[in-house]
Amino acid sequence: MSQNKPIRRLAFVLNQTKSEAFELLGRLRCIAEENGVEIRETHEFPVPDGFLEGMDACCVIGGDGTFLSVASESTKRQVPLIGVNRGTLGFLTTYSSEEVESLFPLVLQGQYIVRSRGLLECSTQESQDDVALNDVVIKSASVSRIVHLNVFANDELVTTYVCDGLIFSTPTGSTAYTLSAGGPLIHPEARVIALTPICPHALSNRSIILPEDVELRVENAIPNGQLVVAVDGQRNLSTSEDSSIAIKLSSQNLLIAQKINYSHFNVVRRKLKWSGGYAGDVS
Repeated sequence: MSQNKPIRRLAFVLNQTKSEAFELLGRLRCIAEENGVEIRETHEFPVPDGFLEGMDACCVIGGDGTFLSVASESTKRQVPLIGVNRGTLGFLTTYSSEEVESLFPLVLQGQYIVRSRGLLECSTQESQDDVALNDVVIKSASVSRIVHLNVFANDELVTTYVCDGLIFSTPTGSTAYTLSAGGPLIHPEARVIALTPICPHALSNRSIILPEDVELRVENAIPNGQLVVAVDGQRNLSTSEDSSIAIKLSSQNLLIAQKINYSHFNVVRRKLKWSGGYAGDVS
């Protein structure tokens, strides 16, 4: 395994609403300053455009939502994100607050692994586009109304979904909203897109795994109301009731800095409390 360059310029993004996050930032800031690291900080998220310009890495202290809010700027600048969990599940923020202080000097020396995570690129006919680390969700703007959506894969009709909405997920996002909707768990390094209907009005509607080169198009089969296109549960793209929505894997990737001994399956076992065929904890 090749050694990463030491981190000399580090950005901190802090979610002040998280318990003891500010105190943790203070301790990590001291460690960084003791190691001669130049620091930049913000409590604002999404972070301002250009905030990560020239940074070697960015340490995000909060939950997965905070992490997601930095993903777009991180991708644009190709700055690895170091996620420190002060939220609940923390699938993206892979360093725990208990361990990060002891590991932080080593991280600053370059002892971490950089992994690439695939992104979804979503665009509407209203000339709006965005990238998603977790998912793109399409629903009716009216909370109580079902949708009738035609989905095309490389211009071939997949089917017409009658449901509460559709989730287009990256492998990273397979442990997020799509998991709650009955979607599959996908290894984060896979290059695929998962399509999962939300509360489909057909027992045969199940998740579909689509290849990396697929170009998807979604159209309102019965234009009876405006659709909402939610990107990572944080940003909405505007669209009219008769326009189409294009989704595909982005040519860009997000860089995540992880522990040397990071194990995806260990994280999934702990976070989802997998216990195999017997009652007991599996480490």
